[in-house]
Amino acid sequence: MTQRTPRVVAARKLLRRAGRDRAGRFLVEGAQAVREALEWSGAGSGRVHELFVTDAAAARHPELVSAAQAAGARLSPVPEPVAESLSDTVTPQGLVAVCDLLDVPLATALSNGPELVAVCADIADPGNAGTVIRVADAAGAGAVLLAGETVDPHNGKAVRASTGSVFHLPIARDRDADAVLDACRAAGLTLLVADGRGELDLHDPAADAVLAGPVAWIFGGEAHGVPATVAERADHRVRVPIHGRAESLNLATAAAVCLYASVAARRRRSPSAAAVGEPSPTGP
Repeated sequence: MTQRTPRVVAARKLLRRAGRDRAGRFLVEGAQAVREALEWSGAGSGRVHELFVTDAAAARHPELVSAAQAAGARLSPVPEPVAESLSDTVTPQGLVAVCDLLDVPLATALSNGPELVAVCADIADPGNAGTVIRVADAAGAGAVLLAGETVDPHNGKAVRASTGSVFHLPIARDRDADAVLDACRAAGLTLLVADGRGELDLHDPAADAVLAGPVAWIFGGEAHGVPATVAERADHRVRVPIHGRAESLNLATAAAVCLYASVAARRRRSPSAAAVGEPSPTGP
């Protein structure tokens, strides 16, 4: 199989957002991401259509080759140069899967009544977007919503930064930020924005009543933060105290602090309630 083979040409188009949106598919690269994609596909959430694999990668990961075949994916052996042409990394791993896009409509993402949601508003860097998705997954959030001009979560760098979390929780995107906020409000979520001059101190015990309830945390890009038109619609601006001399927290750290603050507040108000995903004290 060469770089000019029709299926390879079609797959290479998925390296760009326009190509992904037209085809309704995206590329997943690397053993860990492919493993997560196959589990996602096996759960009936989507489909892995094809797996491009080099001989060396097939020898390293025979279980993924078998899983792909069991999932009904086309297995396409390729030489190293073809695998490299499908990669946007410096060191390709020789495993690239073609998958259905994984985002869902806003209403679907919020249909199960999630109590903790992360909203990415105008986040341009794919690494940051993927990291927020990873943090939201770790904190047990019920969904991640991408509002406004936020980067495509199917971007290769975003998928890698999420370390597979893009397959673990509902993700929805809408260029209309107001529509995203309206959907959150309709789902009973309180809108929170982290703001260095916010009226609500994240560490004030009085904030627990807000943080412990159903909330949607809104995060913006590193350079400009949450857009003013979005921030002004928030129910509360929450201040994350800076105790040292740092000018601010980076996006990933701020997202982790804020999301876990809600988890902690919920546990303080309901001590008997176990955290999402936390093993039982009597378990292994």
